[in-house]
Amino acid sequence: MNESLKDLSTIEYGASPKEIRSNDYTSIGIYGTGGLVGSATKSLFHGPLVVVARKGTLDKPLYINGDCWVIDTAYAVLPNANVDAKWLYYNLLKFDLKKLNESTGVPSISRDYLYRVTFETFALPEQRKIARILSAVDAVIEKTEAAIAKYKAIKSGMMRDLFTRGIDLKTGKLRPSYEDAPELYKQSELGWVPKEWDVQPLIKLSKDGLKNGYFKKPEYVGWGYKLINVTDLYQPFEIDICQKDVQRVFATSSDYGKYEVQLGDLFFTRSSLVLEGIAHCNILLALPEKAVWECHVVRLRPDKQKINPKYLGCYCTTYEARLFFMSIAKQVTMTTISQPDIAKLPVRFPSSIDEQNEIAKRFRAIDMNIRNEEVVQSKYQQLKAALMSDLLMGKVRVQFKEEKVET
Repeated sequence: MNESLKDLSTIEYGASPKEIRSNDYTSIGIYGTGGLVGSATKSLFHGPLVVVARKGTLDKPLYINGDCWVIDTAYAVLPNANVDAKWLYYNLLKFDLKKLNESTGVPSISRDYLYRVTFETFALPEQRKIARILSAVDAVIEKTEAAIAKYKAIKSGMMRDLFTRGIDLKTGKLRPSYEDAPELYKQSELGWVPKEWDVQPLIKLSKDGLKNGYFKKPEYVGWGYKLINVTDLYQPFEIDICQKDVQRVFATSSDYGKYEVQLGDLFFTRSSLVLEGIAHCNILLALPEKAVWECHVVRLRPDKQKINPKYLGCYCTTYEARLFFMSIAKQVTMTTISQPDIAKLPVRFPSSIDEQNEIAKRFRAIDMNIRNEEVVQSKYQQLKAALMSDLLMGKVRVQFKEEKVET
């Protein structure tokens, strides 16, 4: 049976939190369209309830279990006695609330429109069982999100330490810092580096310079060699950027000879809609079949006698390298960067290939941890979407014990 939100709940307007904001933490949260925005000295509503945007970001309802204050750009959806708040939250999460937008300026929803939304309804015990199932999946997703955040924080710290201190191959540990052992370091254009290290511009570490890729004629697209495009570079660093679903393009044998890719090649985006996307670097780690690279991508083939391609690729993704590229990029209608500018990047690296290998190995290990958690997260997000469709729409009915409904 379908019932409207008006049949299932009462929708109340939020209010300005100006007079009730607390400078200290309290158990009463202030919630807006983007989530928790502060603490309150008193509550406006008693949970459980659902917060839905009245203005702004419309498609991110929030489930609130306890007492709270809801600000004036949002609604508090208060479930009726025979309605489970968490079940109602999942219904609102599944529904495309952006469809209710009635404004040509700041997105907004009227309460009348929100009241008209209808959902497939069930008895309260079945609602609660559905909510418990979906909450269990959410708990796994939240756990993987926390693990991903932890690994990314570890990686951020590792990048700073490994590219400034390196690894003592005798101990397998980081070298002591400059502050603890200044005798192990020397001055360079990038500051203090280990004595066994060098600093050179990126171009000096390439085998044949930097090269723009193959210009694809529209009539040649869809068949032929695999084509590494800008969008392929935004894959995670440990993913094969020459995957089976990349674009294809016809090229003559002469053109293929000019634009053939090889394992260990580094690629950089030379244009981007946003500054943060410029000179985004990735590396070719697998080559299942012949491929070329596209003209909006710059290729660098590392000199493997001097530098481990994986080490160099990791270095080009560091915060320091990203700042360098963004600082010299040109911004007009798009952000662009030239080959000579990419080539100027100063790179610090161990003279020992073995040390480079060890640094790259440690980065790859943490990247794989992140990737594994992201795979788990994606799997459970897909499971959640499927369960929401099946359970909330009544396509699959859950088994439950009859519960005494409190009124």
